[in-house]
Amino acid sequence: MTRFRHALVLGKFYPPHAGHHHLVRTAAASSERTTVAVLGSSVESIPLADRVSWLAAEHADDPGVVVLGDLDDHPMDFEDDAVWELHVGVTRSVLSRRAILDGDPAGAPVDAVFSSEAYGDELAKRLGAEHVAVDPARAAVPVSGTAVRADPAAHWHHLAPATRRGLAARIVVVGAESTGTTTLSRALAAELAAPWVPEHGRRHTELKLAAARAFDPGTGVDRLVWTVGDFVDVAVRQQSDEDAAVDGPVLVCDNDAWAATVWGHRYLGAPHADIAPHARRPALYLLTDHVGVPFEQDGWRDGEHLRERMTGLFTAGLAERGVPWRLLTGTHGDRLAQAIAATRDVLVDHFRFARPLEAPKTGRRG
Repeated sequence: MTRFRHALVLGKFYPPHAGHHHLVRTAAASSERTTVAVLGSSVESIPLADRVSWLAAEHADDPGVVVLGDLDDHPMDFEDDAVWELHVGVTRSVLSRRAILDGDPAGAPVDAVFSSEAYGDELAKRLGAEHVAVDPARAAVPVSGTAVRADPAAHWHHLAPATRRGLAARIVVVGAESTGTTTLSRALAAELAAPWVPEHGRRHTELKLAAARAFDPGTGVDRLVWTVGDFVDVAVRQQSDEDAAVDGPVLVCDNDAWAATVWGHRYLGAPHADIAPHARRPALYLLTDHVGVPFEQDGWRDGEHLRERMTGLFTAGLAERGVPWRLLTGTHGDRLAQAIAATRDVLVDHFRFARPLEAPKTGRRG
């Protein structure tokens, strides 16, 4: 049974966690409409758009819930009336956006503010609303944004699937044919005790050949006709497989959606940016060099003469993409050691979060 017409849930959600979701659902259960205002600052290292997206995904089925984000770089000082008004101004702007989206300008004001924070009473008063305190002692859901940022692995179970997919550190191994990407990536996953995602391109080729043989039983791999659509399908499936495999903070992948664009360039003869326009940016790429690795023909490979060119395409693409990457050289043991060292270094940076704007001596969820 609803008690309120329009409820507000406000926070940084840096990152969203189970306590936040409990708060949102408590508000939604008592309100006709619930606006979740994600107010981030430019100093924070998780993009505002990601936080909005993760929250929206988790609450897509909660009736009346709309998640909106906005930048709030005003200082945090709960003792300063002028500063309070600056924050309230941003909040009212977000509520106005909700009203515009609903086509109901008169519905902008709220009659309830749901929060777990000490500032909830004052915020509700300034908005002319009732404050509903939800689990201020963190007894129902013992977690905070500060705790998650300090140790994501320990609090991984408090994160919703969309947040896990967004925060996970993806280590992607790429390289030309027969340079050991599969062997290396599997060994690295085992070393890190992390899930491993196989390359989908190989499976796609197997299925494509079987389909071609339904028309002409004599068709071989060398007679397959490749299209942009093939590589779009590979990229989409590869990213879907990655997302489904996220189980902890680290994921190791044999190729990824972006790699499909490089393979598309190789088979189509030209780059096609529309193959994977929304490919995720992993924490690290590991490129297996072709030098010193014998070519092993397994009946599916046809690019021994192109391995040097493919290494060059990957090198140029990685440099252009502007993501961390490392060229792996030497024996398999050498390459694995290099991969482990590079991964451990990058994981430190990946899970290092910038400090949020904070008021002195407060214990907010974050």
